[in-house]
Amino acid sequence: MDKEFIKQYIPLYSEAALLTVKIGFLGIAAAIIIGLVCETIVYFKIPVLRRIVSVYIEISRSTPLLIQLFFIYYGLPKIGIRTDAQMCGIAGLAFLGGSYMAEAFRSGVEAIDVIQEESAYSLGLSKLQTVRYVLLPQAISISAPALIANVIFLLKETSVFSAISLMDLMFTAKDLIGLYYNTTESLFLLVVFYLLILLPVSVIGSLIERRLRHAGYGV
Repeated sequence: MDKEFIKQYIPLYSEAALLTVKIGFLGIAAAIIIGLVCETIVYFKIPVLRRIVSVYIEISRSTPLLIQLFFIYYGLPKIGIRTDAQMCGIAGLAFLGGSYMAEAFRSGVEAIDVIQEESAYSLGLSKLQTVRYVLLPQAISISAPALIANVIFLLKETSVFSAISLMDLMFTAKDLIGLYYNTTESLFLLVVFYLLILLPVSVIGSLIERRLRHAGYGV
């Protein structure tokens, strides 16, 4: 193990990690919004949009992120839609993650006893108020484990961004291996920095789940 090599390139990996975190969390935030919108459309049974959501979820979950990135980065410019590598990464992560988040929210809504919805209507709440004040808070808490698992899954999926020449952690490792052949050291730094990103997310996620259970919201 070349310790000097590791010390020399820690700053480079730090920059790549910051970029990975930035793109990852922007993409995940967009995915959560997409998931909420999709589940709202499904819940309110909006005819045409409901079918579009179903098709979107099937396409998104049935194709790898790498193929989606290639389509956005190389395919869309053919019809005049151009994006840089960072925007492509965010869009790809949002497109993939949105379907997983939508399914997580759906499972949370379906787990709520129908009597709660009926009780809300009997108290005079509208359908929108029922969703906002009764169903959504419970659905989020019930689906918290699935949502956190999706966040971790999407952060790990950022490793394919190197395929569109994005200077993320994986690109940095592959670049250094190609230049200096220090494979062990490059991969060691790659693993360490991914652990530094993912372990805090996992720990915080576990704390959130435990807090929700103690608050009486989860199962």
